[in-house]
Amino acid sequence: MATPATAGATMTLDDAGNTLRLAGDWTLAQFTRLQPQTERLGKRAAGRRLDLSGIQRLDSAGALLIATLLQQGELSLAQIDGASAEQQALIKATLATLRPVSHPPLRRWSDFLHRVGQASMELLDQVRRLLGFVGQVTATLPGALLRPRRWRLTSLVHHIEQVGLDALPIIALLTFMVGAVITFLGAVVLRDFGASVFAVELVSFSFLREFGVLLTAILLAGRTASAFTAQIGAMKSREEIDAIRTLGMDPIQVLVIPRLLALLVALPLLTFIAMVCGILGGLVICAMSLDISPAMFLARFQDTFEIRHFIVGMIKAPVFAMVIGLIGCLEGFKVSGSAESVGQRTTSSVVQAIFMVILLDAIFALVFQELGW
Repeated sequence: MATPATAGATMTLDDAGNTLRLAGDWTLAQFTRLQPQTERLGKRAAGRRLDLSGIQRLDSAGALLIATLLQQGELSLAQIDGASAEQQALIKATLATLRPVSHPPLRRWSDFLHRVGQASMELLDQVRRLLGFVGQVTATLPGALLRPRRWRLTSLVHHIEQVGLDALPIIALLTFMVGAVITFLGAVVLRDFGASVFAVELVSFSFLREFGVLLTAILLAGRTASAFTAQIGAMKSREEIDAIRTLGMDPIQVLVIPRLLALLVALPLLTFIAMVCGILGGLVICAMSLDISPAMFLARFQDTFEIRHFIVGMIKAPVFAMVIGLIGCLEGFKVSGSAESVGQRTTSSVVQAIFMVILLDAIFALVFQELGW
């Protein structure tokens, strides 16, 4: 039984019906004509042999058709006759691309332990890199500060404006609203006990000691750390950092030191403003909802104010500034050169900076509690 011939290529079954003979040119020019026939004969080829001795020319398109016949007829390469070594190799390579990739069986516990181990190694590597970067910056910082000729005042002022002045409105607004919310929620509870006046201590204590510096650091971790990573990462992807080294300058001194100093200047100032705005938010709520006049609020605040709470909040500010600046700059230097890498490192810097700020704040709380502060 013979199939209809195509121009230059044929498929025929022998009289016994055991062998499917292919002949002619099985090339790209015949692909569109041969494809419908191979799809019809695919399942009928099951249990038969393929005779390729009549094929004169074979390219990858023809090999794809033959591989489709083998796959649909569930045939193996051993059931092909009359093919040259080159033809067999081409068909074998094409057949391998059609077969689904076999994935290893899922081993839940071993795979879980592997991922835990891999994440632990990545965490240790990140800690090692961060400590090494801290040491490198610490070694460079004194030399830069003791040599006024190396001060980059223009860059420092620019970063102070970018980090501090530009962030001032959002920090002031956010801390004002948080102070108002904390005072309002505290007053709801304290009112049942006839102790609404203690809302003054609640908002002042929380903002002087915790919320002022914590909210400021978290906002700068999301705003400034990401900016530092994107700026340095873009410079690395454009090979500007290599150009800085070629000019004989130190990238740490040129790029990192001004950013760190800007954060060390801006974060304590923003923390102080956040404390003031948070307490003002509490004052407004007390005046509007608790019948506590601003004069009474300020008098109560002056009577209950303890300088140690303010000192505890301000001590945290430079530490948080160093952590945010170091993580943001380090992730920028780790950019591999592509735009995707810049995005990944920017996201990583924000997550790491926020995590470290909260972790250090918890450590500070435990330490000062043990010290009786």
